[in-house]
Amino acid sequence: MPKKGKQRNVFYEKKGTKNRRGDSPVQAKKHLGQHFLKDQDIAKKIAGTLSLKGYTNVLEIGPGTGVLTKYLLLRGIHLVAMDLDEESIVYLNHSFLLEHPKVLKNDESLRVIEADFLTFDFSKLFFDQQFAITGNFPYNISTQIVFKMLDLRERIPEFSGMFQKEVAQRICEKEGTKTYGILSVLVQAFYDAEYLFTVHPQVFDPPPKVQSGVLRLTRKKDFHLDCDEQLLFKVVKAAFNQRRKTLRNSLKTFNLSDNLKEDAIFDRRPEQMAVADFIALTKKISNDSI
Repeated sequence: MPKKGKQRNVFYEKKGTKNRRGDSPVQAKKHLGQHFLKDQDIAKKIAGTLSLKGYTNVLEIGPGTGVLTKYLLLRGIHLVAMDLDEESIVYLNHSFLLEHPKVLKNDESLRVIEADFLTFDFSKLFFDQQFAITGNFPYNISTQIVFKMLDLRERIPEFSGMFQKEVAQRICEKEGTKTYGILSVLVQAFYDAEYLFTVHPQVFDPPPKVQSGVLRLTRKKDFHLDCDEQLLFKVVKAAFNQRRKTLRNSLKTFNLSDNLKEDAIFDRRPEQMAVADFIALTKKISNDSI
């Protein structure tokens, strides 16, 4: 237990709200998509998915009751725990520290922020240093979290965490299957994707109606693509929005020249295209002249 009068190594950030004690347990809230992990072994395994190679800063999204937070802190990192749930924020600032007094390694170990990951200004986080992201992600916004992470890819060398199983598998899927899609291509253009293990509903409170899956994304050494990256995003999204059609039909809005449309690549459907094929296609479109 911290000595009387000693400043706690935590910062509480919520505009217009004072720090206050919250001794009651955190209740899962349906509108936030909360399912709190209660299995200690799985939490420890998720914390261990981060290599910490080349960085010491980690952002945990949706810490909830701090089950994963505890094991992350034991790795001696600088951790920011970000949640929209005020009850969770208050708990992490008070009861969590009293229950786990030995998890903080130094005065900068933990910072707790009440904020929305999807709208947060990341120029204010970690002084523009590199940081990893992990968490037991709310399933209702998990794909949005991934797209936001891609926007921040210059600063994020590693990303891991828990998704709905089907979403985690889709992110890691290779071409030639029905589940291969927009997330698969755009994530794997910049990151090596690994599906690590499956987690059953019984280890959550309340248990979700689906299985969960844990993945790890490791940024590629050369993650700057040999194409117009913004155009790549547009091409991939347009192609998979009409995934049953050939690229010649799904990419009509790009106003391609007749000469380019005769290229054999346009006879293919998007699920037949590897990441390298989409990069090559994007270069062809960039160089096209009508």
